[in-house]
Amino acid sequence: MRAPFISAFLLLMRQSWRTAFSRFAEAMTLFALAVAGLFPLFHVGRVELIYYTIPYPNTMNLFSQWRSPLIWDAVAISTYGLVSLLFWYIDLIPDLASMRDKARTRVAKFMYAIPALGWRGDAHHWQGLHRTAFFLAAIATPLVISVHSVVGLDFAISQLPGWHHTIFPPFFVAGAIFSGLAMVMLFAALFRSAYKMQTIITDEHMNKAGILMLITGLLVTYGYLIEIFGAWFSGDTYEWAYSVERVLGPLGWSFWGMMIFNAVVVQLLWFRSVRTNPTAMVLISLAILVGMWLERFVIIPVSLSYPFLENMWDPFTFGIWDILTVISPFGLFLTAMFLFIRFVPVIPIAETQATMIEEAHHVK
Repeated sequence: MRAPFISAFLLLMRQSWRTAFSRFAEAMTLFALAVAGLFPLFHVGRVELIYYTIPYPNTMNLFSQWRSPLIWDAVAISTYGLVSLLFWYIDLIPDLASMRDKARTRVAKFMYAIPALGWRGDAHHWQGLHRTAFFLAAIATPLVISVHSVVGLDFAISQLPGWHHTIFPPFFVAGAIFSGLAMVMLFAALFRSAYKMQTIITDEHMNKAGILMLITGLLVTYGYLIEIFGAWFSGDTYEWAYSVERVLGPLGWSFWGMMIFNAVVVQLLWFRSVRTNPTAMVLISLAILVGMWLERFVIIPVSLSYPFLENMWDPFTFGIWDILTVISPFGLFLTAMFLFIRFVPVIPIAETQATMIEEAHHVK
């Protein structure tokens, strides 16, 4: 849910190279939000009663608990999803109009004409689009920070060892951008090779994105180290006992895997030759995504395995339904991505053409 932050921030900074990644980066976020939205349905138990979480007047006088982080999550993520959808759609309108004009059948022309909203490419159309895009980018950038800070607060307000950390809000923001960049670079490298897009997604684009990955990776690594230091320095026996068990206990493999994939592998990005190598970036991005999943595993199942009372310690074990719940969302996400690639340009055509003309003018 963090790719629009990258696109919006680069737009506000007027970085033209964002066009190489912006379209599919924003689409990934929308599809990831759609998949993530299913998980509350899985966990609520009674899906038909999910509307009880909506704050509306009812005869039972049952209202949402606004002190609950779950409600904070629902409000923050739904707001972020709406802004992300609008930000993605606004940039898509000129390309939908282009697809409408080039459609060979009446059905295709009609299907593209509806979302194109009568776009003709007039000067006032472009002026309105740019103003709206900048306005949404100005909203989306701080909204991403607030959304992931709220997610961090979901854990930080608890007294459970491993969760009660004031560093969690900024730590979650850095981790979100880090994993978002990894996902963007994974698809960028694959699209570049599969569709021969070396002139659009250039080595310099890969290099700049790799530098951003390195910076956020170092911030995440700092968060890991300061979390352990804080447990030791605070003198909290429960927190320190959990930290030792997390590192050396039966689930310690998840901690060390997280450190290797997120803190060690990312050090390869110090070298430009690695940052501009598509194969290396695919492998590093995959490693980071695995590491970020392990981080969530460490935060949730591992922390819940070690509560305050030692006689209640029970290391988490995987069941078949746990494994299927982890694997199945990938199918839905990839299906949505393949449909997106099939029917929508993965690169903003109009913006890319304007950028290439501007760069050619500067070269002359």
